[in-house]
Amino acid sequence: MIEKVNPAHPDKIADRIGGALVDLAYSKEEDPKIAVEVLLGHGVANLIIESSVTITQNEVEAIVSRITKRTDLKVSLVMVAQDPILAHNQDDEIRCGDNGIFKGVPLTEEEKELSKIAHNIYKAYPSDGKYVLADGKLIICQSNAKTEDLKKLYPNAIINPLGAWSGGINVDAGATNRKLGSDMAQSVSGGGINAKDLSKADVSVNIYAFLKAQETGKKVELFCAIGDETIDGKPYREIVEIARNYVKSLGGFEKFAEWGLF
Repeated sequence: MIEKVNPAHPDKIADRIGGALVDLAYSKEEDPKIAVEVLLGHGVANLIIESSVTITQNEVEAIVSRITKRTDLKVSLVMVAQDPILAHNQDDEIRCGDNGIFKGVPLTEEEKELSKIAHNIYKAYPSDGKYVLADGKLIICQSNAKTEDLKKLYPNAIINPLGAWSGGINVDAGATNRKLGSDMAQSVSGGGINAKDLSKADVSVNIYAFLKAQETGKKVELFCAIGDETIDGKPYREIVEIARNYVKSLGGFEKFAEWGLF
């Protein structure tokens, strides 16, 4: 049983904005510290950014406009420096940036199948969509799509149970890290993976645990305390580099935010 949303879902739009701002921070510093919260919809976009780098109102507005394809949103920005105690934790080495529990679970065939379906539908209909696959039953809620066209592709699916709809941030609000099941499947644990730099264990350790589970075919369970220098017998910096290479292979944090880990 699995749910997947596409990159045009309001919550994923928020994640993508956060990811784009993390990409921007990495363009300004090699190892920036940044965490972004985004809440948007109904004509407004509210952002709080905690960071070691300076990001301007104009830069934020440009990213919001590009991703939402809207130029009329009222953008509210609160920009603050990272807490000095947390910043001091990273002074001379990249260490675990928070307490946390993490798990990686091998993807099931059902989860892989729904991910494939979601990607295929999004290619044809790049607008707000949500999909469920449970015990062989497929439910497709896809905005701006003709039911008869989707029925040709998925004749046994339940499609748009309430009829045609438009979706998006005009009719719904979106917030960062609110679709963790869609991002992580059964690997959801303590924290969200989006809109944060790689020093955050929620990002790097979750990616590491997920990848290890797919490679070994076994469930992975890890934990860390803030300031830890090793996890799973590896230096924390090595965990960070594994996550960095994975995010880079996808095209950056904004691309990572589109679909999450699968």
